[in-house]
Amino acid sequence: MIEKATLRNYGPLSDLTVEGLRNINLIIGPNRSGKTIFLKALYSAIRSVELFRRGNNIESDKDILFRKLYWTFQCERIGDLVKRPAKGNLSFEMTEDDGGVFAYSFSSSAEKQIVKVTNSCRRRDTNSVFLPAKEVLSLLDTIVYDREVRQMFGFDETYYDLAKALNPGGKGKNVKAFSEMRGRLETAIDGRLQYSPEKKKWIFMQGNTAFDISLTSEGTKKIAIFDTLLGNHYLNRSSVVFIDEPEAGLHPRVLVDFLEIVAELARTGLQFFIASHSYFVIKKLYLISQSMDMSIPVISFGGKDSNVSVSDLRDGMPDNPIIDESIKLYREEMSL
Repeated sequence: MIEKATLRNYGPLSDLTVEGLRNINLIIGPNRSGKTIFLKALYSAIRSVELFRRGNNIESDKDILFRKLYWTFQCERIGDLVKRPAKGNLSFEMTEDDGGVFAYSFSSSAEKQIVKVTNSCRRRDTNSVFLPAKEVLSLLDTIVYDREVRQMFGFDETYYDLAKALNPGGKGKNVKAFSEMRGRLETAIDGRLQYSPEKKKWIFMQGNTAFDISLTSEGTKKIAIFDTLLGNHYLNRSSVVFIDEPEAGLHPRVLVDFLEIVAELARTGLQFFIASHSYFVIKKLYLISQSMDMSIPVISFGGKDSNVSVSDLRDGMPDNPIIDESIKLYREEMSL
């Protein structure tokens, strides 16, 4: 599990240290404040650790990391990630709960390589995943083709990794808790994903009726993807799941059900990082934290580096413009 992260001169983030991370971590704040960059930086690091020394892979951790950063952030020069105007090197450090550290740094002049990587993390037999706000099921072939054949920027690495993760031939050990949560997910969306070998594409099954994936709502596809990853053995109890805007395309009732399932999965060991603009997400996670006595750190981005703050939903609702706006609307209603 990721326990601490430090980012300096990383895109819009001048100096950010977050420690005491838990199984569920909430990231909130306005647009362009650095939420998604924070998620993608963590994702690139944990995937580099996971892929290093895996199977017959002889790539160095530096090469894996460069590839992840290059295709995730899609900068021709990785030095472009350094905060402008340059105030020193970009640096990143991630500490796991067993004490392992993964760290790197580079300057604004860096182009196609990372000179220094520190990696004391143990080998991880896990897969972590990034679930973007946009759906991917109807674009799987295009995403893979753009990345593997055209080798052009478009869909970033998180989309490509997710497309590859939806491999219908995945093998591994069933996790009982996952099976139980899959049942709840499929109840929430009244169906499930299924791969059709004949049609060579994913379809949505509702009972015995098959629907073309293009006729399925984005929110349903998002939940169905997560359900599939729990079922095809891609994820295990030690995986890290990054979710960008879970509220996108979801009815509030389904969103609430989904967050309750996330909380149950977190208790089995999975770690979640959730970026959101939704009051529903904040409020529901607050209620989960209170009812389950669960620590849920909140990293609040205020748009300025000095305004990045960390609180815990177990201690109460955080100060944040999302909540302020909800209160404002309530007061406007009361004044009518």
